[in-house]
Amino acid sequence: MHMETRMGLRGLLTIVAIINCVNAFYIPGWSIRSYTDEQPIPLHVNKVYSDNTQIQYAYYDLPFVCPPTGKKHAGLASGKSISLNLGEVLRGDRITTSDYDLFMGQDQECQYLCSHRADRKAVKKAQQLVGDGYVAEWIVDNLPGATSFVTVDRSQKYYAAGFKMGYKDFSPVTGKPRFFINNHLTLVFRWRTAPGKAGDHGGKVIVGFEVYTKSIGAGDRNETGCPRDVRNVNQGMELYIAPNNTHLASKYPGSSYLPEEDDIDDGATLTIPYSYSVYFREDTRVEWSNRWDLYFNNQEESSKIHWMAIINSVVIAGFLTTVVVMIWNRTVHGEKAAKDGSPENGKIKLRRKQSRVGSKSPKLGEKGRLGLLEQEGDAEKEPDDSSDEEYIEDITGWKLLHGDVFRAPLYAGLLAPLVGSGSQLVFMAVGLLVLSCLGILNPSFRGGFVSVGMGLFVFAGLFSGYFSARFYKTFGGVNWRKNTLMTALLFPGCVFSTMFVLNLFVWAQASSTALPFGTLVGLAALWLLIQLPLVYVGSFYGFYRKQAWEHPTKTNSMPRQIPSQSWYTKRVYSVLLAGLVPFAVIFIELLFVFRSLWQDKSGYYYVFGFLSVVSLVLIVTIIEVTIIATYLQLCAEGNQSGLGSGTEVYKMYGLKVAQQLFSGILYFRFGLAGRRSEGGMQSSSTAEGQSGHEDDAWTYSM
Repeated sequence: MHMETRMGLRGLLTIVAIINCVNAFYIPGWSIRSYTDEQPIPLHVNKVYSDNTQIQYAYYDLPFVCPPTGKKHAGLASGKSISLNLGEVLRGDRITTSDYDLFMGQDQECQYLCSHRADRKAVKKAQQLVGDGYVAEWIVDNLPGATSFVTVDRSQKYYAAGFKMGYKDFSPVTGKPRFFINNHLTLVFRWRTAPGKAGDHGGKVIVGFEVYTKSIGAGDRNETGCPRDVRNVNQGMELYIAPNNTHLASKYPGSSYLPEEDDIDDGATLTIPYSYSVYFREDTRVEWSNRWDLYFNNQEESSKIHWMAIINSVVIAGFLTTVVVMIWNRTVHGEKAAKDGSPENGKIKLRRKQSRVGSKSPKLGEKGRLGLLEQEGDAEKEPDDSSDEEYIEDITGWKLLHGDVFRAPLYAGLLAPLVGSGSQLVFMAVGLLVLSCLGILNPSFRGGFVSVGMGLFVFAGLFSGYFSARFYKTFGGVNWRKNTLMTALLFPGCVFSTMFVLNLFVWAQASSTALPFGTLVGLAALWLLIQLPLVYVGSFYGFYRKQAWEHPTKTNSMPRQIPSQSWYTKRVYSVLLAGLVPFAVIFIELLFVFRSLWQDKSGYYYVFGFLSVVSLVLIVTIIEVTIIATYLQLCAEGNQSGLGSGTEVYKMYGLKVAQQLFSGILYFRFGLAGRRSEGGMQSSSTAEGQSGHEDDAWTYSM
């Protein structure tokens, strides 16, 4: 007894020690990097993006910013591209070294960068980006430069990744819009002493990277190119080149109105001076392991909404569970009563045979074709087939389909690849959720979510081929190689073709979102050289090494005639109605996911625990909806030309892929429309938060 107690205590202590080690270890793989005083710190520029459009641009591809000089800074030549993983390339990242000089602990009141001459086309591009609210993303020590905000009650500080490239206002004289570019940046770095031995040797770690923007005119500057007064700005840097009236007058002779055309190449330029300031401030309130917490803004408010989403999902799932239990009890008790022959629980009703067209009762013939609920001794009392006094058992509904439920589907060759692709997607989704909940996938692992997702999807080709082959074999398929090619090429081929077509449009916009040709070749190699062989291996094992799934009943050689169906049992309506319930379970959580992807790109989606719970409820809901939809179909004797209860489950499972895709397209469409309508609201909220940002700006100089 004592020995068992000691063993149990040792096991418990071991588990606690492992948990403590996991909490102390920073899982993403980005090791803590410390800097000593005066040590150079590299600053990388990435891209510019906007919440109002999906078009992104590499920062150094913009025609109005300072181009890289090629000089070395922090040991790296400016303009050199940093190697990226697959996820970073797919999300449009283009990380490049810059010309900004940063040294740990060394403040710089003002540092001149360059004066760039922008022609009319470049100025027009700058106006377009500023008007669309584009935000620039810079990176220092794997932290994106952030705009700092405080709540209205000044109780909480939070970050929004990136900083505005400029702002727009309206002229008080003409009322026309004016565009100003933020050409002076104040970079504030929050640091604390490094943990461990590095801190004992004077090492410091960066726990915050804030960017404050200003627009300063080209005039009133000293000999170094910096503004004479960085704090008090009287005039901003307006993006405007006066129109060439001489050229316009010659182009439109005799016209009293001259349009402001800015796409002509007359050699006119606008000189934009760029400068920056650097400040280092110690902040002991933020640990290095928690430095990303400030990017997860509005945690308390969003948590309440997430809990509401879980409650909504549980209520719907609970209602469906009640319906399923009622169906189960009705079926089980009915069968038990029929077997016992108890008149109290389930009396077997007999009625005179009547000749009716479209009757749901079967026409019984010889002894071997008696009903399912035949009692012993009925054969002796069986009247002649031609007698009008024949009595039969009242068997209707789903019991009549026992010989048709496992009939091969009409499009089994298409359904089997869909089932395989569905299992592949499920494996990928579950793997991503588990890794995200464990903390392995998080915002600091840039591009990791997409990269790991691609790896899981390719590896899951084994499961795709296995389930597709066994399903194909179950319904009498013989050409398993054809099924293997269909499984490996159908769904991935559709995705790759769609990506390729969309990439052509983005390519035409010179966007960083466009995938390079080498990346497309790499994706095709992953698909055809790795995933396809894995699907082949899984199909071979599932077709030859495993037996087909056995059906509990024998299928009749001749299918039954299907009676007239209600509107809700027809295939199109049943799929649409069945898809509404799972969508109602997941749509609140999807709102947060899509908002972080498209509407609020400066934020990060981080509540994978909530998403996992809702996803689990979604799986239960889909199972219950499938059971109910199948039961309703069979009660109406609608086996859909041979698709009965056995194949109905697989049919619903396969259709879920297309159904969720259709729901996603609808949500994307309304999400984009909603983003446009919320633009004014977002601007007002940003303005409100900006007041806190301006009030907090003085902290960098303390």
